[in-house]
Amino acid sequence: MTVAAVDVASLLGRVYRISDHYEVGREKIREFSRAVQATLPAHYDEGAANALGHSGLIAPTTFTAILGGVAQRCVFAEFLPDYDLSQVLHTEQHITAYRPIMTGDRLSSRITLESYRAVHGQDSFVFTTYITDSSDVVVQGSKTTVIARAGGVIDAHIADAAEHVLMAELEGRPSAVRLIDDADFTATEPQRRTSYPRIDFSDIAVGDELPTHTAYLRRGDLVNYAGVAGDPNPIHWNENIVDLVGLDNVVAHGMLTMGLGAEYVTTWLGDPGALIDYGVRFTRPVYVGVEAPASVQFTGKVRTLDPATRTATIALTATAGGSKIFGRSTATVQLG
Repeated sequence: MTVAAVDVASLLGRVYRISDHYEVGREKIREFSRAVQATLPAHYDEGAANALGHSGLIAPTTFTAILGGVAQRCVFAEFLPDYDLSQVLHTEQHITAYRPIMTGDRLSSRITLESYRAVHGQDSFVFTTYITDSSDVVVQGSKTTVIARAGGVIDAHIADAAEHVLMAELEGRPSAVRLIDDADFTATEPQRRTSYPRIDFSDIAVGDELPTHTAYLRRGDLVNYAGVAGDPNPIHWNENIVDLVGLDNVVAHGMLTMGLGAEYVTTWLGDPGALIDYGVRFTRPVYVGVEAPASVQFTGKVRTLDPATRTATIALTATAGGSKIFGRSTATVQLG
């Protein structure tokens, strides 16, 4: 077992809390909604959100990518410094939403390294993150899988090139957040809130198909998402880094494509709060060139129905350039 493996093993199951809370602002919700091409009025207009039973603007389901990214960067920076995040690949994401995130929420993040595997020259990490409100009630949980080169081996040329294009660090600036050991934390599932989807359970049958939707991504969309979500990885906007890594072109963020899928489902539902469980396995990148936007086509089919909970499971398909970009993707939604 390598030294890196020993260090990683010592982290398994330990719970860490980000030292400061995140306060959700109405303009940040609007910014993020625009970045993931969300069109429902409840993301932008308080009156529309109130009409759905929400007390403020509703954030898109994948809004918590902002907090999860901060937590994961803290873990790697403090405990796994041999791994270069510009060379870490996001392969799978699963989100469980207990209630929508709204304007004014004061959110805390707790992160756990749930599992670690070293296989075929790669290290695979699975992180579990819990987002809690000011009362310490869980509002969203997520599971994130990333892979990196075994033992944290870094390509020095890529690391050096990335250092020269990333935003400069401010020397002497105190760190805004740090990790705090939180061994006493126990996640408890709260009661789900009532949602107000426009789709009634009695109007849906297994096999029903959602309307097809095509989203378009330009280079500017990637740069915008990188800034709004706080994801600085240069493979999403810098061609020199892309060449060094060996990719065909700059690639869309996995969480951006997942966000597009979430908005596809919630737009069909008519209520951003009606998406309660959503998982994606990323299998192929979405390349975005300079001559024309990349197109991502979404389709969905009702796979199962649960009359006891009035929920449906939707099987999603996302394709770009004629290939599936999600290996497997399902969404559980609340129906009326």
